[in-house]
Amino acid sequence: MRAVTERRFHASGQTLAALLWEGQGEPMLALHGWLDNAASFIPLAQHLSSPMLAMDFSGHGHSEHRPADLATHLVDHVRDVLEVAEQMGWQRFVLVGHSMGAGVASLFAATYPERVSHLVLLEGLGPPATDADDVAPTLRKAIDQIRGLSAKRKPVYSDPEQAVAARLPALGGLEEQSARLLCERGLVAVEDGWTWRTDIRLRITSSLRLTEQQVEGFVRGIAAPTLLVLGEQGLGGDGRFAHREAWVPALTRVDLPGRHHLHMDDPAPVAAAIQRFLDAHQ
Repeated sequence: MRAVTERRFHASGQTLAALLWEGQGEPMLALHGWLDNAASFIPLAQHLSSPMLAMDFSGHGHSEHRPADLATHLVDHVRDVLEVAEQMGWQRFVLVGHSMGAGVASLFAATYPERVSHLVLLEGLGPPATDADDVAPTLRKAIDQIRGLSAKRKPVYSDPEQAVAARLPALGGLEEQSARLLCERGLVAVEDGWTWRTDIRLRITSSLRLTEQQVEGFVRGIAAPTLLVLGEQGLGGDGRFAHREAWVPALTRVDLPGRHHLHMDDPAPVAAAIQRFLDAHQ
């Protein structure tokens, strides 16, 4: 097992947590998926030798939540990624993102192309989009949900094993060991048992999403050589990203057996694909 250390960063008025693996070569900054945390990259890190920093996004894992009474937006994570990279002293790095993290990574790579040498997207290409006709009803729904948050309560489990069982079916399912890693970092003890550390606001409708045309503008702005890894039984297996692939100037796609969390369930083939890609684009 590669040695890992906890790191803390101050960004956007909050403390962000991360896991750091030391190594040799160009550093990697890794971004996890929605409701996951930095532990998402523990299995993959064991198969790579580069320095890797895996962030806990705001409201996830051990990171602090956004200030109370504020809506949370996907684009806000881009600023946090920049702050963390600055505090690490990384002017240029490999950016890796899974699912939601792949969406944030796509936004970052387009916004700060000079900082990203290679872009690795796992089960995601660009952020989710909302049709222009749906933006107003979506905002209303989000506001209604925000106003009702005071009545919401997180589930409480009598022991962590119940939380692991609850996590197993998520997004097509994942292996028990993968769920256990996410739960170990994602749970906190409370008076009656265990509950999720995650910000409850993460489960409400996004107040404002980009339209597909706006997403296209970002994705077309990606300049770095890009690797897209899709699980055959994952989100990309139904072709939902196919039209976006044509927007990336230099994209390599690799399809591997596995579900949405293939980088956790079977990390060796994913790591091998990443290493081949990096070696081919030195």
